[in-house]
Amino acid sequence: MKNNYKIGIIGATGMVGQRFITLLYNHPWYTIEVLAASPRSAGKKYSDAVGKKWCMDGEIPENVRDMVVMDATADVEKIAGMVDFVFCAVDMKKDEIKALEERYAKAECPVVSNNSAHRHTPDVPMIIPEINPNHLEIIPSQRERLGTKRGFIAVKSNCSLQSYLPALAVVNMKYPVDHALVTTYQAISGAGKTFETWPEMVDNLIPYIGGEEMKSEVEPNKILGTIENGEIVPSKDLQIECQTYRVPVSNGHTAAIFFSFKDEKPSVDEIQNLWREYEGEPQKLGLPHAPKQFIYVYTEEEQPDQPQIKTAREIDGGMAISCGRLRESTQYDYKMVSMSHNTLRGAAGGAVLLAELLTAKGYMD
Repeated sequence: MKNNYKIGIIGATGMVGQRFITLLYNHPWYTIEVLAASPRSAGKKYSDAVGKKWCMDGEIPENVRDMVVMDATADVEKIAGMVDFVFCAVDMKKDEIKALEERYAKAECPVVSNNSAHRHTPDVPMIIPEINPNHLEIIPSQRERLGTKRGFIAVKSNCSLQSYLPALAVVNMKYPVDHALVTTYQAISGAGKTFETWPEMVDNLIPYIGGEEMKSEVEPNKILGTIENGEIVPSKDLQIECQTYRVPVSNGHTAAIFFSFKDEKPSVDEIQNLWREYEGEPQKLGLPHAPKQFIYVYTEEEQPDQPQIKTAREIDGGMAISCGRLRESTQYDYKMVSMSHNTLRGAAGGAVLLAELLTAKGYMD
């Protein structure tokens, strides 16, 4: 592992790209070397390219304000020669994203992607760093397919999964969960919006988010799957049914979860202790963006009105998962509530933590 890695942000003018910039400012391992976006932004100073679209707290960091934006598609080979790896958060059609990310990988530039395009590619790991870090072992097989020595693609999962799957997955490691019913209440930033740009969401709730229910029902199976013959084979053990809502919240996805076990049913105390005591690879390695405690627990007896968005979303830099209201159900074994910050743990922060894991494991060298 080197002392410093030069990185690029592909899709730097969008909301997730902006979040990458704020997270990587003064990062102990990484230096932003390249910002890239669409042809209409290429050639401009970043501050001019993003203009009034800047929606992060605080001003644009000085280290990127005057950086000239490159063309994300036309300058692939040039960018690949300037950096050690890139983060990708582009707004393009799915087939175009797949092709673009493979171009970077084949140019021997590793790609850590926030996009969904490669989440179902069998040899592309989709990682929640605390849950399935072993899936990084698929990378040599992917490199063999791509014909690369350094280049590969690794992706993070859908942002709404982070609000509930970690809680289920940690319990599932000891007490197999059979099926779950999940309802997610998703912030408007998940659509790349603010209340200023989406005033229709004020005092409103939309009971539909295109594609989100399928992601919640399918992506967990890959995360919980196994590596066989150079592919990640999805698990068939945990069945999830999901309903999604867009709600008038700026940041933070909340989930209501009903779940039952295959065999032995642990007690409430046992489940809560599993959450409190769980330590994943990022915590063991002391990665810069790893939350000190992966899952925070609110008890029904002491804090039945938690977790709440305003009090829980920023815990440990917005990288922790918060769980509460765990209690017995009349139709399932248990019901509960959990939440996470969707643009930190769920998007850019989760990708940065994945990059840190990849770096610590030697995949960026």
